[in-house]
Amino acid sequence: MKIEPSGLFYASPNVDRMAVRRKDEDWVKARLTHKTTRFVALSQTQNLFMQQDGTLVPSFLSYEAVEGFLDHCPWAYLGCDDEGDVFVIDFQGIEISDLLSAAGSALLFEDLRKAGPLSDRKYAAQFAYGRGLMFWHSRHQFCGACGSPTEIRESGHVRKCVNSACGLDHFPRTDPAVIMLVHDGERCLLSNHSRMREGMYSTLAGFVEPGETLEGAVRREVMEETGVQVGNVTYAGSQPWPFPTALMLGYYAEALSYDISLDDDELDDAQWFTRAELRNFPEIGKHMPSHDSIARSLIDNWLKAGS
Repeated sequence: MKIEPSGLFYASPNVDRMAVRRKDEDWVKARLTHKTTRFVALSQTQNLFMQQDGTLVPSFLSYEAVEGFLDHCPWAYLGCDDEGDVFVIDFQGIEISDLLSAAGSALLFEDLRKAGPLSDRKYAAQFAYGRGLMFWHSRHQFCGACGSPTEIRESGHVRKCVNSACGLDHFPRTDPAVIMLVHDGERCLLSNHSRMREGMYSTLAGFVEPGETLEGAVRREVMEETGVQVGNVTYAGSQPWPFPTALMLGYYAEALSYDISLDDDELDDAQWFTRAELRNFPEIGKHMPSHDSIARSLIDNWLKAGS
């Protein structure tokens, strides 16, 4: 039950990241001012959208709109697509009401998770890419080795320690996490996490620990959270999840035991559900994860496999 990347939100930004060319400052400056260049805009981790016919549509800014902010707001080159070059700029919460008024009265900053599932998938993925990169910049302004300030290099894809005695290069952080649908063929194991709203049931998930294989992380997390032992573990697909820095690695895991013993610090509930019960969720006041998550794709694919 493989999941195609094109079927996942935030997974296909469709940009050539130009990893070699973006090191060339002169080349990047030329792309910066090109008439087709557009900027993903962020403020305090929220992306810029336009209200259109009652929905939120991804909105970009031109070079002319952001020119006056480039010297004191962090920005980065994301890549190019068939429409032109794509950059990201983070306004970091500074007052830009005049800029937004000039660009369009219907513009506003909103959480990508609220608007992303309703957006064009390519643009939602570009917004997620920019969000993840700028979040990293906001949390790594000082060197983890010596404590000195760091500076942006390579068009936003490196931060370098300014201390000449250190000079360490820092690279964008991604945290691998496994997310798995445990099943026995006829039933699947879903849980309500303590951070979820009441009635929401999703797959199990957890971060990979140092020195651990991905399959080992799947088995450990399932055992720790529910007491269920799993055997065969099959990779299904992956999804960038920059909320703030995760890469979700999706798996199907076959159950070897069925008795549930909850980790009370993590989960409020966990249950086995048949396909028929899942399809009946709306009628019994239960909910599955949102459509933009790989958790939902894992569940939907499993449902289809039994139809």
